[in-house]
Amino acid sequence: MKHPAVVSALILFAVCGTLSVLHAQDSSQSTNTLSGKDSSVTTTNNHRIDYIEFAATDIPATKAFYTSVFGWKFTDYGPDYTSFEDGRISGGFAKAEKIPGNGVLVVIYASELEKTQEAVLRSGGKITKAPFSFPGGRRFHFTDPNGNELSVWSEK
Repeated sequence: MKHPAVVSALILFAVCGTLSVLHAQDSSQSTNTLSGKDSSVTTTNNHRIDYIEFAATDIPATKAFYTSVFGWKFTDYGPDYTSFEDGRISGGFAKAEKIPGNGVLVVIYASELEKTQEAVLRSGGKITKAPFSFPGGRRFHFTDPNGNELSVWSEK
């Protein structure tokens, strides 16, 4: 039997990969990801899964593994963060002393970060990390009523 974190990651990749393929089929609409592949902003991306972030205790070993096994391309943002592109979806690996929870963070895009944060709170979610800046924009983390942690980002 596979480890629950591996199963969660595989499910997320299956779901997010499908969303990316469906979105890519309409070539008249641009994409907008944390990796900065396309800086155009469209309302069609609002509140859609945009990025998957994993925790990693060893960034160089992680990059070597995914490059060797899957041929992923990486862009480093200092020693503690690297982003990847696999051809369908983008994501990243953040340095961590230990892997929290299942180690996967789903990141959703929002054109209006504060309004989305207010909606999370109104709907019973809890903010676990207040909005903060990072290269490329701002984001906050929250838990849903089940305790799943996700993040929302915006370039503004």
